[in-house]
Amino acid sequence: MTDPRKAAIEQGMRTLRIETAAVTALIGRIDDTFATAVDLLQETTGKVVVTGMGKSGLIGQKIAATMASTGTPAIFLHPADGLHGDLGIITRDDLVIAISNSGETAELLSILPSLKRLAVPIIALTGRAGSTLGRAAEVVLDISVAEEACPLGLAPTASTTATLAMGDALAVALLDRKGFREEDFALSHPGGALGRRLLMRVKDGMHSGAEIPAVGPDTPMREAIVEITRKRLGITTVVDAAGNLLGVISDGDLRRRLEEGTDFMNQPARAVMTANPKSISQDALAAEAVVLMERHAITCLVVMDGGRLAGLVHLHDLLKMGLG
Repeated sequence: MTDPRKAAIEQGMRTLRIETAAVTALIGRIDDTFATAVDLLQETTGKVVVTGMGKSGLIGQKIAATMASTGTPAIFLHPADGLHGDLGIITRDDLVIAISNSGETAELLSILPSLKRLAVPIIALTGRAGSTLGRAAEVVLDISVAEEACPLGLAPTASTTATLAMGDALAVALLDRKGFREEDFALSHPGGALGRRLLMRVKDGMHSGAEIPAVGPDTPMREAIVEITRKRLGITTVVDAAGNLLGVISDGDLRRRLEEGTDFMNQPARAVMTANPKSISQDALAAEAVVLMERHAITCLVVMDGGRLAGLVHLHDLLKMGLG
């Protein structure tokens, strides 16, 4: 009698082998035809409309979402909805990506005459280049597979995986062609930790004005320690009468002096401070401040506005804001 647990493991491994082979086979199809598809996408002055039925439609929704989030205006149109009025969302400036493994999906073929009247370019993702859809398209990208992972050969499995991978390949090649940057990505992802990481600047999370601990260079260390304790940032700046930064004194500086056995309590701040401390521009990304502090094993950075002291930014504050 077959062990059902062993059979499940074997079937799972078989599925992944088949789907891996399906995606690997696509590599040899990334050629001039693929580059032409990217050309058409880049030249489109309107939006990209992705369409497909059933499982192909679900994959199409993901492709449209990926393009929309990487700098290419894109939407998904259900072919059945298109037959009942929603084709009105397509303009002559748009491009259509039509998905059908067989290339003969009835609902998809029904909207082809309208697409042709609009003269919109069509990129077909199909397993049959000679199908009706393939013949109607300006560019055909072959997403055929040797076999489906479904043992009955019925449920789309390897074919949908291959289609998704081809869609990702198009989206990534297109964003690279357009010079899409992290900052551009952030504009369409303002919410959550991702948006904070990409959009938040140091000045948005720094302590400034009266919140900055500060002492003069001749301030006795006893008073400097009081300032460090009072402002609760584990550090104080040392500034001249004009507010120019001379250095900083941190908890770490104090611990090192104690370990050395140095009698520093009656010394002036200038004798204990660290000159030329680590600093960052107030306009830098807050995520850069986190990286800098972690690299140098410190918890606070001086923030500069040009050559002037603007504030202090603390690692714990940025971590609380979701930048860790």
